[in-house]
Amino acid sequence: MNITRNNVDALNAIVTIELAKEDYQGNVDNVLSNYKKNANVPGFRKGAVPMSLIVKQYGKAVLFEEVNKILQEKLGNYLAEEKLDILGNPLPVANDINWDADVLKFDFELGLAPEFTLDLEGKNKIKKFKVVADDAMLDEQVEFIQKQYGKMISKEVVEETSEMVGTFANEEEGINNEVKIAVSDIRTKTNQKKFIGKKVGDQVTVSTKGLFEDDHKLMEVLAVDHDRVHGLEIDVVFTINEINETEKAELNQELFDKLFGEGVVTSVEQLKEKIKEDAEKQFAAQADQKFLNDVYEHLLDSSSFELPAAFLTKWLMDAGETPMTAEEAAAEYAKSEKGLRFQLIEGKVMSQFDLQLNFEEIKEHTTKLIKEQMAQFGQMDPEDKVVEDIVARVMSNQDEVRRISEQVMNEKVLALFNEKVKAEVKEVSYKDFVKEMYGE
Repeated sequence: MNITRNNVDALNAIVTIELAKEDYQGNVDNVLSNYKKNANVPGFRKGAVPMSLIVKQYGKAVLFEEVNKILQEKLGNYLAEEKLDILGNPLPVANDINWDADVLKFDFELGLAPEFTLDLEGKNKIKKFKVVADDAMLDEQVEFIQKQYGKMISKEVVEETSEMVGTFANEEEGINNEVKIAVSDIRTKTNQKKFIGKKVGDQVTVSTKGLFEDDHKLMEVLAVDHDRVHGLEIDVVFTINEINETEKAELNQELFDKLFGEGVVTSVEQLKEKIKEDAEKQFAAQADQKFLNDVYEHLLDSSSFELPAAFLTKWLMDAGETPMTAEEAAAEYAKSEKGLRFQLIEGKVMSQFDLQLNFEEIKEHTTKLIKEQMAQFGQMDPEDKVVEDIVARVMSNQDEVRRISEQVMNEKVLALFNEKVKAEVKEVSYKDFVKEMYGE
């Protein structure tokens, strides 16, 4: 057997495998011998069928199968030994094969991953957001808690302080969604007045344009997706099903103890500090994810490398369950090219900066997650044996291990980006951060 490679260019290669008869004939003979032992052919006893008849009936099929097995094994070994980073899978070249020849020759096309390096310390326009819970947000959260733990009172008519349960509908647009909204949620006094004085069963028609302070609220109440809600200007009918008003809970020790445990919080100032601490912890995780995404987007824009587009388009034609035409494969490649570039950059971040995972890191992270979950249910100091048993069960699940491994690697990448990427730190409120997230 002989394997050679011809590099057509930096992104394409042809691997040629030559098989002599001695490379495969023994396997073929063994399979045919087993066929002979077990063949049931009319006119012959089992095991007494002439080999010539077995060869005539099964020889070519067995030869094809055994040669294919050897090709797959040898090609796989060759790619591993040569450490070739390929895209897609090798494609056999359609050559006429003389199966009676002493040497069989097979060609395979390879699409090679491009060579490139990443510059994390170069010039960029990336912002790293520090999201703070401002006074306005803290006041909103305190009021939300008061309403959440307050007493609901049913009302006869809608007033300025009322909350309504009802259904937004527009038959033509396929909108029919029951929600709870407060009159104060509605943006303008003009629209608020359309609801005030109405009773259960009444209907109010309003335009979606400017109905709420931002489109995300409109997206929520109409149950439509983010792309559809922008610029949406239609009339919707709101049918009132319930009218309620919340009598706010008092900000006293009884409420503080109910929220955080006895004596943990003893004043409104401490309540706000607690809310601020918890909120900004969540904001930090969201800001970190945006920073990760923004760095990757920057690397996508700033890293220039070619892909073996013609090879990948050809590979896509037969890669799925249903074969594609050349035009369909070209369209599919165009759609998936950015995703492929993203995957290559992700892999390059790990290889160029030698980011690796080991079992102990994954186990340690799993233990941390388990303890945090147990603490949420009041188990602040669980026994080590109990935690170890849960960790063992979690790590016996491959899907869970894969998910946790991704989390640990994300933390490593984030630490790398924080160290290497020169980003502008910008302090913003959560409301402004949401605008930055969605480019509004």
